[in-house]
Amino acid sequence: MSTVPIESLLHHSHLRQNSKIYRGTRSFFIPCSLNLPSHFTSTKLLHSIRTSVGASSKHRRSVAVRASSSDTAVVETAQSDDVIFKENFPVQRIEKAEGKIYVRLKQVKENNWELSVGCSIPGKWILHWGVSYVGDTGSEWDQPPEDMRPPGSIAIKDYAIETPLKKLSEGDSFFEVAINLNLDSSVAALNFVLKDEETGAWYQHKGRDFKVPLVDDVPDNGNLIGAKKGFGAIGQLANIPLEQDKSSGEVQKKSESSSDSTKERKGLQEFYEEMPISKRVADDNSVSVTARKCSETSKNIVSIETDLPGDVTVHWGVCKNGSKKWEIPSEPYPEDTSLFKNKALRTRLQRKDDGSGSFGLFSLDGKLEGLCFVLKLNENTWLNYRGEDFYVPFLTSSSSVVETEATEAAQVSKHSKKTDKEVSASGFTDEIITEIRNLANDIHSHKNQKTNVKEVHENILQEIEKLAAEAYSIFRSTTPSFSEESILEAEAEKPDIKISSGTGSGFEILCQGFNWESNKSGRWYLELQEKADELASLGFTVLWLPPPTESVSPEGYMPKDLYNLNSRYGTIDELKDTVKKFHKVGIKVLGDAVLNHRCAHFKNQNGVWNLFGGRLNWDDRAIVADDPHFQGRGNKSSGDNFHAAPNIDHSQDFVRKDIKEWLCWMMEEVGYDGWRLDFVRGFWGGYVKDYMDASKPYFAVGEYWDSLSYTYGEMDYNQDAHRQRIVDWINATSGATGAFDVTTKGILHTALQKCEYWRLSDPKGKPPGVVGWWPSRAVTFIENHDTGSTQGHWRFPEGKEMQGYAYILTHPGTPAVFFDHIFSDYHPEIAALLSLRNRQKLHCRSEVNIDKCERDVYAAIIDDKVAMKIGPGHYEPPNGSKNWSVAVEGRDYKVWETS
Repeated sequence: MSTVPIESLLHHSHLRQNSKIYRGTRSFFIPCSLNLPSHFTSTKLLHSIRTSVGASSKHRRSVAVRASSSDTAVVETAQSDDVIFKENFPVQRIEKAEGKIYVRLKQVKENNWELSVGCSIPGKWILHWGVSYVGDTGSEWDQPPEDMRPPGSIAIKDYAIETPLKKLSEGDSFFEVAINLNLDSSVAALNFVLKDEETGAWYQHKGRDFKVPLVDDVPDNGNLIGAKKGFGAIGQLANIPLEQDKSSGEVQKKSESSSDSTKERKGLQEFYEEMPISKRVADDNSVSVTARKCSETSKNIVSIETDLPGDVTVHWGVCKNGSKKWEIPSEPYPEDTSLFKNKALRTRLQRKDDGSGSFGLFSLDGKLEGLCFVLKLNENTWLNYRGEDFYVPFLTSSSSVVETEATEAAQVSKHSKKTDKEVSASGFTDEIITEIRNLANDIHSHKNQKTNVKEVHENILQEIEKLAAEAYSIFRSTTPSFSEESILEAEAEKPDIKISSGTGSGFEILCQGFNWESNKSGRWYLELQEKADELASLGFTVLWLPPPTESVSPEGYMPKDLYNLNSRYGTIDELKDTVKKFHKVGIKVLGDAVLNHRCAHFKNQNGVWNLFGGRLNWDDRAIVADDPHFQGRGNKSSGDNFHAAPNIDHSQDFVRKDIKEWLCWMMEEVGYDGWRLDFVRGFWGGYVKDYMDASKPYFAVGEYWDSLSYTYGEMDYNQDAHRQRIVDWINATSGATGAFDVTTKGILHTALQKCEYWRLSDPKGKPPGVVGWWPSRAVTFIENHDTGSTQGHWRFPEGKEMQGYAYILTHPGTPAVFFDHIFSDYHPEIAALLSLRNRQKLHCRSEVNIDKCERDVYAAIIDDKVAMKIGPGHYEPPNGSKNWSVAVEGRDYKVWETS
């Protein structure tokens, strides 16, 4: 490939931390042969190459320049220039390996049969299996009899067996396990899934377990396999009987006169079924990048070399002026370069002569700040570094570094001359710091008294958080993120700083007490009352109830008359009784308050629904002016519009007054202890603070929901911008409410689904969601009525839900558990994790230390008394003074506690 006049690309700062920077170092530059185009092979350039090589007699290297047919030059060795950046980036290339899985049933002896499961793709394959007995109901597994378990099998609790597949013989491409089926037993069916421990993938049949029936009349849920059933699990299957029926189609009969519950095994046939499957296989490669500053031309020379096979295209751009955004450099461009949507350039690397990879050399303007790029292998394969662009920073040489440092020192000296206003602000923050130190001293003095002062400590911690929120508010106010008009308006109002917590004791565990279908019975409140004792025994402390008001939609999220609390979930009296019932068992109750929008009762003269009835008979002044659908006469919205209903203008005094009165009425009339606030992205967090100050909730959480960051369809590793938006909203409420940690949910999705557990640590070694920045305000969750249930807008990766709960129920933050998961097959595992959290007194501010964060495993130690791991990889907590014992374990997760 020809040299590329590429402007520097600057993007992600975390690579700067991981990079090895060399300043003012003279060393040898020996790239592979490189064809330089004519505009880079001028006499001046060649002279500069020769001159730079001879600049130091100690490091003199000869440069052989030979002519080529394209009137270019080939640099076989290179000049010694200042190395300003050098890094070898490991990358994983995911390829699709194709093969087949087969299932074979054959008769070994008169009444003994053998079931074999095999796979032709290399991997660490595990058969996760169990049996159903005659007379069983439902879909629960049981462990098979001892004589059915192949050597090397491991019992998984009391319901399953895991048996590794082994190579049939040396040089054979098939891995297989064989199970002897003794038909004298009362086993009715064998159930299994195939697990690849290398990738964490599970292979199922239409989302269900594979089921091989061994008796007649086994219930068919679409997952039966056998001589008369199509396999259909992971592709089109062939059904190939190995032996024709000898008589009436029967091969074997079962006779068990000793048990009335057994059945005749009619129709049992030998069969062989196979299916094509594919597996994503990770191949390790590397990208080596070296950047040098040419002392003669002041150019930045970047060498990119990789061992990736096939054609490799560099998709690149440049950054300058501190913008940290991709820009297209000015021409000339190298050969084989094309423009991509006016956003970037694409240049194909040149293959090495020995076929071991490809390389490229880029000559860039010395004034640029850096180079950013990603690699493209084919139409669908993009490679980056841990979810981020490759970044090559261009730093100045040693001589100019001195100048830069001198300039920066002068700037610091200049900025140290603060104005009176700045000094005043500094004094204010100093007061806050002093108060925090005094509070910390209070904790220390109480601790030395050796008295039971848990409540005192909690109150002091809450005061510290209030001060921290206040200090953060000062910091954010220095950022010019608001218009001049809004700043002047805020200064004119000069509101008193009053911070209401709304975050409980810190030991809360939240239960979402409904799903998307709960309204359909018309008596959900009564049904929920029956669950009160059980939910309390599980350890839940807070229950989230559905929206209680009259609503255009039966689910309650299109409210109409806010004071009419007869809904599809039940009557107002049933609601009150439900709240009282949960209070009796020690559980506090949150109401679902939909404050962003409200459905109108009447049309205006233009036929638009924007006039309200009931006790709050607002007119169109209560609707924001910038929603084009409802002809509002209020002010512009302070957030994002929800276009299905009129968006309420919270800047109106009468609106805020009415909402505060309604919230207080709900507290007194119904008995709510706090709020779940719907779609808070639609209005400013400062209004929420006003509402919290008025209603004084014990606990409150807002739903601030927006999209995470993706590049080329792949989730970015760094999601700081996403969690910053949530933190900014919490801060706008002055910390008066928490927020659902959507960032953590999204990262868990990708980490578990793609076996990329390294995503669960941010560049500073902290949890990557809101819980890593402001844990006491982060409400963690993996599913709710929108993402799961029958809506399924963003369903958690199937089969990995317990990994998600193992994470949120052991980590800081306030965990929320979805109703559907509690009353499911996950019930015993969730109950065990809840018991552990309460037993070990984990809380929203618990300290988490990430111990291992790799491709296939994430492990952490919390408060030095709980250790956990998720993922198929191996982890054991470190030996030492701690005596670790397993508390909870399941599919791809394990939790220990200290005794």
